[in-house]
Amino acid sequence: MARNYLRLTQPLVRESKGGELRPATWDRALDRTVAAFRAAEAHRRADAPAPFGVFSCSKATNEVNYAAQKFSRVVLGSNNIDSCNRT
Repeated sequence: MARNYLRLTQPLVRESKGGELRPATWDRALDRTVAAFRAAEAHRRADAPAPFGVFSCSKATNEVNYAAQKFSRVVLGSNNIDSCNRT
């Protein structure tokens, strides 16, 4: 059964909550992502866990899963990582 998928060729951003998605440059999209991560971290209480979580894949290599957990712990400051290894 053939399926036609619409493939994204550039990042899309919203100018406001609930607004329309509009094409953006990679630099603009990544700058907005960084700003949103920093804002989430800035609003976290000192005694609260990190507001981030990471999903990895149990079918990925050990190296990829290691890199994902290292990124989660070192860069994001979060122990919230799941790679579905229990399935």
